Amino acid sequence: MATATPSAGELPRHGRVFPAFALIGWRWISRNPAATIAPVLLPFIFLYFLKLISPPGLFPLEIIGAMLFTTQNIGNWVLGDSAYWRLESSLQDLFIVSPLGKVGYLFGIAIANMISALPAYVVLGLLLASVVHVPWFAWLALVGSIGLLWILFSAIGIAISSRLRSQREIWPVGNLLFTSLGMLSPLYLPIWLLPRVWQAVAYFLPGTYAAVIVQSSVGLLPKGVSVGFGSVLDVVLLAGAAVLGTAIALSLYRWGEH
Repeated sequence: MATATPSAGELPRHGRVFPAFALIGWRWISRNPAATIAPVLLPFIFLYFLKLISPPGLFPLEIIGAMLFTTQNIGNWVLGDSAYWRLESSLQDLFIVSPLGKVGYLFGIAIANMISALPAYVVLGLLLASVVHVPWFAWLALVGSIGLLWILFSAIGIAISSRLRSQREIWPVGNLLFTSLGMLSPLYLPIWLLPRVWQAVAYFLPGTYAAVIVQSSVGLLPKGVSVGFGSVLDVVLLAGAAVLGTAIALSLYRWGEH
């Protein structure tokens, strides 16, 4: 009995999706070097003015805030890419009929945009290491917090993108939502400096716990000052918010609907 054998030129079909998405992110910045400036520009605008007007001791904390703000802003880029692929290029239709699924599609776009944000993380990470000693466990806390926020806000971005009906809605909706979330969370300033009403609102936002966890691990909290609910509980709250928020966002995400 004859059996079908793969041709010599046939390529493997499994395990290539996420590297392909990563290549999209890399080609974007390699072909257009100016794109590496964009992820750094907005966080550095805040960082520059805060450096001028705030006490010098807060500068390391503000650098951490810039890194977390960049992570939240990835959600805005995911929103823009997924909305454009659906509304303008119809590229999403190809993935709908593929075995990838909406979760794989989410992580693919999120990976592409994380690659685009890497230059910003490198610059800010080197700047942080130059102004304060960062223990190894603090780097782990920073990477873990960035990872959780990356997944959460990417899921929020792709869920909102599925509800947009025209390309004109992408810019105002994305910037209004993710910039507002970045400003309401105490990323650039310690939470104890905020008014009480603002603090009450901030405790409902996952970015607050990410900021507190990293600030505490780096040793930037003054002696006698307590923020958050304790290191372990802050980690649990951040992880829980990321899991719950991602699940809700994916349930609201319209996949294959018009």
